[in-house]
Amino acid sequence: MNKAAHEEPWFGFEQEYVLYRNDTYPHRPLGFPEGGYPAPQGPYYCSVGGGCAFGRQIMEAHYRCCLYTGISISGTNSEVFPGQWEFQIGPVTGIHLGDQVWMARYLLLRVAEHYGTSVNWECKPVIGEWNGSGCHSNFSTNSTRREGGIQTIYNYIEKLREKHMYCIDGYGKDNAKRLSGACETSNINTFSFGVADRGASIRIPRVTANDGKGYFEDRRPASNSDPYVVSALLTDVTVLDGNSTEELHDRYVSFLTSIRPIII
Repeated sequence: MNKAAHEEPWFGFEQEYVLYRNDTYPHRPLGFPEGGYPAPQGPYYCSVGGGCAFGRQIMEAHYRCCLYTGISISGTNSEVFPGQWEFQIGPVTGIHLGDQVWMARYLLLRVAEHYGTSVNWECKPVIGEWNGSGCHSNFSTNSTRREGGIQTIYNYIEKLREKHMYCIDGYGKDNAKRLSGACETSNINTFSFGVADRGASIRIPRVTANDGKGYFEDRRPASNSDPYVVSALLTDVTVLDGNSTEELHDRYVSFLTSIRPIII
């Protein structure tokens, strides 16, 4: 981040998660009846009402905790999967993205504990036609925010294309289960981008395309990804041409490999 400080990288991190009941075994997501499944996805996204919004009091308590502690939380919403929520951190500059996301995650765990629930960070909690959980990462620099910045965005996207699997390796555990090409995801083996395309690896917001400058969204990171690693990879590959994160990348991949047998 120090090497890229001249570009003042800004991040917006969209942390998705699923709230689970602790009074059942096995634990089930909020909104899942015992011994069965809820109604198909459709009514839960940005919903209101006790029949489709599950855990709002936990989300709102967490939001207030983040505001109280000075974390740059900028929004929250219920998501597509029952009991799934999202909070957004940013815009935050440089290394502070990782600091704030980690503290926001800690506060969420404490709040969920208070309400007798737990937080599931897995990127595909329920296999099948159910949405997974991601950490869509919004990114911009001085060069993308100035007039004509859309061309820099396209240049950055080409660099990310060249290092697609390199980034995927650092974007979280078991991400192949989530990045299937279905349920609003791209396919993990194929790099793609598009304007307002929620099924692409990289989404260029319509406002960015219209203004010719702004930010883009990397939709590949998983909900269990390390925000320090994600922000480092995005900055290094785009601004520094991928010359600064090899050691970090290798350590992180080695760490994921070492813990895989003990994570359920």
